[in-house]
Amino acid sequence: MDIASLAGMILGVVMVVFGIVTGDGGFTLLGNFVDIPSVIITIGGSLAGVLACNKLSFVGNGFKGVVLTMKEPGYDPASMITNIINLSNVARKEGLLALEEAASDIEDTFLKKGVMLVVDGTDPELVRGILETDLTCTEDRHKQVASFWEKWAELGPAWGMIGTLIGLVNMLKELDDPSSIGANMAVALLTTLYGSLIANWLCNPTATKLKLNSANEMIIKQIIVEGLLSIQAGENPHVIEEKLKTFITPQERETLNSDSRIGGGGEE
Repeated sequence: MDIASLAGMILGVVMVVFGIVTGDGGFTLLGNFVDIPSVIITIGGSLAGVLACNKLSFVGNGFKGVVLTMKEPGYDPASMITNIINLSNVARKEGLLALEEAASDIEDTFLKKGVMLVVDGTDPELVRGILETDLTCTEDRHKQVASFWEKWAELGPAWGMIGTLIGLVNMLKELDDPSSIGANMAVALLTTLYGSLIANWLCNPTATKLKLNSANEMIIKQIIVEGLLSIQAGENPHVIEEKLKTFITPQERETLNSDSRIGGGGEE
């Protein structure tokens, strides 16, 4: 589980609740921040807007995005480079056809697909084209899910403002009835609060984490593409390793350098 996402959401709730209960009334003040009409206007209205912007079949995938932010993606560029170097050593010693047997133990479907294309003797440009098309389509799907949350983050505060206007209109219409002013003002203010919470506590963090996870996955796939094409070209495993290191951070390079699984591999 990705502790950062879960901890961030919990901490956000704690900060809001703490800010509310520090008043004289303590936890009894929480009731002042619950208003059903405000919930219907802000959350219901913004969701209606998001629904109108997307196909119905896509909305379910969009909601699943928040679950994905809680899961640890497990993308490790250094580990993937290690796998690529191991494959390059097999190919260098036993030939490209030996990779077919090695592919049976590969769990990553993208890597396995690329290895089989290489084993089948597919033209390098065609291999690159197929894998990069796969990569681009995957990235586009990720962007669609992130855009779901970005759109909700955009519409949440807007519908909060609509609720504010509704509350103000009702209040101004009934100024001769002092007892109605408080309720109408509560709707006016709480809808703005709900809209801000939707955007800044839930939607924007979710969209940002989804885009971060997508970027990390794209780096892994780019490493696979360049690594397999280098193996197909018969490049030295050490050269391949140095080439693939350009995709990762200096800290990850240090981890890779200290990994005993790679040490010295590829030089003859």
